[in-house]
Amino acid sequence: MGVVAGVLLLASFMPHGETVPVRAARVERGTIRSLVSTNGKVEPVLNFEAHSPIGTTLTQLLVKEGDHVKKGQLLAQLDDASIRSQAAQAMAQLRTAEANGSAIRSGGNQEELLTLNAQLVKARTARDTAQHNLQALQSLQQQGASSSGEVRDATSQLARTEADVKLLEQKQKDRYSQPEIQQAAARQSEAQSAYAAAEDVLRQLNIRAPFDGVVYAIAPRQGAYLNAGDLVLQEADLSKVLVRAYVDEPDVGRLKIGEPIEITWDAVPGRVWQGTVSAVPATVKIQGTRNVGETTCVVSNADYKLLPNVNVGVTIVVGEHRDVLTLPREALRQDDQGAYVLQIQNNELHRRNVQTSITNLTHVEVASGLNDNDLVALNSTNSKPIQNGTVVKLVH
Repeated sequence: MGVVAGVLLLASFMPHGETVPVRAARVERGTIRSLVSTNGKVEPVLNFEAHSPIGTTLTQLLVKEGDHVKKGQLLAQLDDASIRSQAAQAMAQLRTAEANGSAIRSGGNQEELLTLNAQLVKARTARDTAQHNLQALQSLQQQGASSSGEVRDATSQLARTEADVKLLEQKQKDRYSQPEIQQAAARQSEAQSAYAAAEDVLRQLNIRAPFDGVVYAIAPRQGAYLNAGDLVLQEADLSKVLVRAYVDEPDVGRLKIGEPIEITWDAVPGRVWQGTVSAVPATVKIQGTRNVGETTCVVSNADYKLLPNVNVGVTIVVGEHRDVLTLPREALRQDDQGAYVLQIQNNELHRRNVQTSITNLTHVEVASGLNDNDLVALNSTNSKPIQNGTVVKLVH
């Protein structure tokens, strides 16, 4: 939008009073955009952080920052001597627990089962013998050849041998109680968990790339000691990155999914990355001295220029109209009757009520009330008020 340049020389005699010098602009047709400008930060969309699972030493570092790596590629190795010993011990405990569990489920180990079977055979033989003796004595009693006391003793002996058989048969069937079985199962489960945990730590000590990407951060040097939880390295797929923008509270309500976003970074002057709003703020939070809502967009980064954690400039296009009438914002005035401008006709100001649409920091769209190339006053250059009917002359 250009401010009208030049000076209109007016006659020294003006019938309407003193002439006021004013700056002016013409209504022009063009494109107007309403923008939200703020800052943001670049984050990986797909990110992997490798941390030391235990206190140990970084024995081998096989990559450097900026390296492109393939899925499954070995990136670093941590000292695994102690955890291998723990894994072997856990395996031994697991094997013992499995053997004990198997023995309990089958009623005992091999030696115990053989002993119990031998005892049961002996008890059954004794029972059969007692049964035979009782029958013989009962037959002799009927012939008067044995006494009732002998029969009672034989009956008692049979009862004892039958009890012995039943006890041994019960041992063979249910040697262990339910709590004992549950305890054995719990010990086996604990041993299995201990071994699985040791194996998991072993896998973590050999750090491999979970996907194709770029190693963008390495924390320690090779040979350094790491505490449990210390960061070793970070890998990300940087072909696309997430930009998290921090929008001031008054502008949060203007955001909509799909609105265009332009990303700039001072380290690459003149470059603009394009994206669209993919999420609108669900809440407003305090960031330093600002109340902001966070919005995000995913940006194509095929040349890997945008790096994780860098601060970027963010411009969100919340409205854009093409081929519309526009004029500088300073030409727009407001009173109880609404928005208006002071149009210059024959060196005199005339109030024109207008309807507006999109507004940005410098210009406003005129939806009705003016035409192409209409001339409107901006302000006086001598601080005198201007209004409907004021006689004016144009100055730079």
